[in-house]
Amino acid sequence: MNRKLSAARTIPPVDKSRSRWAASNETVFISYTRRLIILSNSMHRPSFYLAMQFSFVHALSPTYYNCQVEKPQSISPLLGCPTNTIFVSQDVSNPYATFNSIQSAIESLPGEGAATILIGAGSYHETVNISRNGPLTLLGQLPANATLAAKPFANPTSANMNLVQIWNNNFVMSGQDDASSAVLTVAPNLAAALIGAGPTGAPLQPVFGNVNFKAYNIDIQNRAANFAISQALATDISYANASFYGCSFASFQDTWYTGRNASTYMVDSVVFGQTDYLFGFGTAWFQNTIFANRACGGGLVAWKGTNLTDAPRNRYGAYISDSKIIRSPDANATTVTTNSCFLGRPWNDLAVTVFLSTFMDQSIRSAGFEPFNSARPAILNTTFYAEFNSSGPGGNTAGRVSVEHILTAADVKAQDFTVDGVFLEHPKWIDFEYLF
Repeated sequence: MNRKLSAARTIPPVDKSRSRWAASNETVFISYTRRLIILSNSMHRPSFYLAMQFSFVHALSPTYYNCQVEKPQSISPLLGCPTNTIFVSQDVSNPYATFNSIQSAIESLPGEGAATILIGAGSYHETVNISRNGPLTLLGQLPANATLAAKPFANPTSANMNLVQIWNNNFVMSGQDDASSAVLTVAPNLAAALIGAGPTGAPLQPVFGNVNFKAYNIDIQNRAANFAISQALATDISYANASFYGCSFASFQDTWYTGRNASTYMVDSVVFGQTDYLFGFGTAWFQNTIFANRACGGGLVAWKGTNLTDAPRNRYGAYISDSKIIRSPDANATTVTTNSCFLGRPWNDLAVTVFLSTFMDQSIRSAGFEPFNSARPAILNTTFYAEFNSSGPGGNTAGRVSVEHILTAADVKAQDFTVDGVFLEHPKWIDFEYLF
């Protein structure tokens, strides 16, 4: 992004009250209501181990937990994983690892067909680029004690139990596109990944990339500096469908990008940043996410939209639901955030940003939103900025800019501000069984 620094919810039901895991000489039934029955003709160690570990899981993936949890060295890390899962480990002596880098594993895959990669514990200094069309799931390993009963996985402090970090330290220098700095890119090709400058950005591309990308329990970090040195992206998701579960994303400026014709969903995760650290040109839903202000500059969200002629029925925008905006625990002690941060500013005059039942700490300024810069000194009524049921010291909407919409429950229902309503379908690429 070419700019100067400047209440109750319902957990989706599980289809079955228990899931079946079968081995050659036993059957294990695992109850989602935390009851465990093991029927066994013999105590086969691997399956008994997995079943015992699963017994109190909450705020993780019931589908992938058996695969993700670390096992003793005598047991294959791939036990409990989908068939043909690839294991990546930085330990070159690990006999179960097919690859020692994530990108090499991705490049080994064909363009079509579903694939799963389990990433072993470690800090991976690399960039990850995904251009394939076929569904791809990246799983970060979890510690053996990752049960987290009855509380969300997301945690902005060092208590976050994710064992996998993917990081790089690229930032945008003169003449470079923002995309050059991204740690994780999900886009069909380089042209589609480009972000461009100004209110229209890079040229529209006649392509689409990954139809179903998922990542679980991975921390994606741009470590370019410990301040807003320049644009330094953690993600660039463009012309693709992507969802993230129990992850974190860290930078200072432009942390998260949902690009053109992209649809993204994030849940039970944390985003760290300072300047416009959510920005985009696609459709993004953030559910039960923590937004951690490392400092204040620009706004939290800088989005842009397009007209209905170019994109009929589009609902491009950033939608933030049941989430929290806080001062980051790793903010410099001398950094002032109180009454200093804006909720957002319009990247172009068709920007859409909606906050639903979100807690806002004392960092949020009473006006809420600000104009983009001195060259565009007003927020036009062609933008759509809205809030419903905001809470916390910064959630008082009495002083908001006049162009903002303060919604009622009836407004939210009428405009269908739901996941299905925003994505214009019940997205098959979202894991609604993830527990949080």
